[in-house]
Amino acid sequence: MTSTQSNLADLSRFIFRAPKWYTSLAFALLLAAVAGVAAFDSGAYARTWQGLFFLGRDAWEGIFFIGVPTVIAAFGTTGLDRFVGGRLTPNRSSLLALISEIVVVTIVTAAAVVSVLSGLGQRFVFDALVVSLASIFAFRLLVVIAVSESSVVVASIPAGLQTAAAGALLLIYGGTLRFLEVGGPLTDAYVQEYLSRPETAPAEFSAISVDHFLLLGISCGIYAVAVYAFVVAVDRPWRRSMGVSLLDFLRGFVGHVAEGTRELEEFFQDLGEEAIVPVSVLSFRTDSGNEKARFVLPMIHPGPMGEIGGGNFPERVAADSPGLVFPPHATAGHDFNLVTEREVDTIIDAAETAADRITYDTAATRGVRVTSGEMSMLGQAFDDDGLLVATYAPGFADDVEYGVGLSATAEARTSGLEDVLLVDAHNSNDGLEGPDLGHVTPGSKRAFDMIEAAGAAGRRLSTADRGDLELGIAWDETPWTPTEGIGPLGVRVAVVDVDGHETGYVLIDGNNMEPGLRGDLLDALVAEGPVDAAEVLTTDTHVVNTVEADNQVGAAVPWPELEGLVCDLVDEARDDYEPVEAGAATERATVTVFGNDRTEALASHANAVVAMGGAFAVSVTLAAVAVSILLFLFA
Repeated sequence: MTSTQSNLADLSRFIFRAPKWYTSLAFALLLAAVAGVAAFDSGAYARTWQGLFFLGRDAWEGIFFIGVPTVIAAFGTTGLDRFVGGRLTPNRSSLLALISEIVVVTIVTAAAVVSVLSGLGQRFVFDALVVSLASIFAFRLLVVIAVSESSVVVASIPAGLQTAAAGALLLIYGGTLRFLEVGGPLTDAYVQEYLSRPETAPAEFSAISVDHFLLLGISCGIYAVAVYAFVVAVDRPWRRSMGVSLLDFLRGFVGHVAEGTRELEEFFQDLGEEAIVPVSVLSFRTDSGNEKARFVLPMIHPGPMGEIGGGNFPERVAADSPGLVFPPHATAGHDFNLVTEREVDTIIDAAETAADRITYDTAATRGVRVTSGEMSMLGQAFDDDGLLVATYAPGFADDVEYGVGLSATAEARTSGLEDVLLVDAHNSNDGLEGPDLGHVTPGSKRAFDMIEAAGAAGRRLSTADRGDLELGIAWDETPWTPTEGIGPLGVRVAVVDVDGHETGYVLIDGNNMEPGLRGDLLDALVAEGPVDAAEVLTTDTHVVNTVEADNQVGAAVPWPELEGLVCDLVDEARDDYEPVEAGAATERATVTVFGNDRTEALASHANAVVAMGGAFAVSVTLAAVAVSILLFLFA
């Protein structure tokens, strides 16, 4: 992963599941009640039973004047948007309405504080209210345009509902309707009773005037133009250089945040390209023919984030076999992210095809370790097939690029091995800071270290003595969660015994490891423990990256507790020994991935939008607010 890609991955911290619509509305009404108590004065009655009544009245007025527009927007926006061809859902509408209410309450509360401290009066508060209502119109307009692919004019209909509802209540209960008389006073009894009710409104509403509504309309128009200018400015570079729209990305992101939809995958699919990837399977079965364990290694990357694309690949593939599945990280970077979760099915099918072609044998070698430069590689042969686990620990490294892995695998095969599973242990990294994050690229010294180590391991294994094979396995889901860096597969252990020589493989369902943790675990297992050789691996699952982009194993989990669990599982696996036969096979699968350099291009554009788009948005907002202020001053 490059530093540019790490900045994009860091956006994963914004991924969360929005509450259901009724939860959003309940919180909105509670907020409105609290805002009503704060906004309308009942202090004189605070220590009496009558005061409780007035506090209740203030809460009700807050719900009515602040909460009712939110409720109307939550229910009505979906209907209006669908009517004009959009696709907002109730959950999205409710979330949008709640956020808009929070914006209004925040701005008006700040204005009230300023008014008290400066003596500007109640009119200043309502001036701020007008600005807040125009602001939420602009915010809602941007979201509706992004989610529903509507034009500015069409999107203004559902986007303006919350502002219109609040304005209508102010018009009726502020008594402003009487200033709109045409040709004489409003004498119709229906109009007087239902459309002009200042006597039932809080006294503060007397500061509302016709000017506020005129300025609200003008401000909304200004803000709509500002939103259009912002959308065009930030979207044009995406369309020119990548052929996709930023709005498509924003639409998918909002859908994933609000409801966990797969719309973001549709964007990635438009961005991606086809690739052929090897899918290798190493299977162990008992004398009865039942599969006991399986290593599945497709040369893809389990990203980009959360459960989008192949982000949850390890759990998916682990659920698709009768034996205990070990899905370690392959030598592939973010360019080989699967664009949709559907592509995982293609990988699983290829794995089954490979498993059906396996020729089993009881012979295996002892585990051997070779080094080359920074590279350390644990290798073991099963008949003529090889399992190689590569690590740069105690140095820091992240992903190994696809081409480097292919070259290293080919080097091992030229040494006499047939099918080779080359695993990136992915077990030592120092975070996502700095220009070089340990990405192993073609032509680098680290790339040649891996290729040379693979060749040396292949030569040693192809000529090594074979012995009878026994296997023991163990698994614990662990008490830790993805927020603590451990995915749903927990910790899985396989220990291979060949003529009394024991080799342990510890697979942790996480995304890389804190520096030093791998060394501590190996010391407990090899230097002080029961096995002769071992390696600790991670799956590189990206379900742990919904909190932060570098939520590594060991960052939140106590090291002694993890070490104790791993040692217990190794002991449990050794107690599980039984004779097995093993074999490997490789199948090629055609899948759609992000594509060569597309991840870097996407990351660069997204980071530019975050950096420059944020500054541009602030500039546009300040310009629109400045025009609004001028209108208030000279209206």
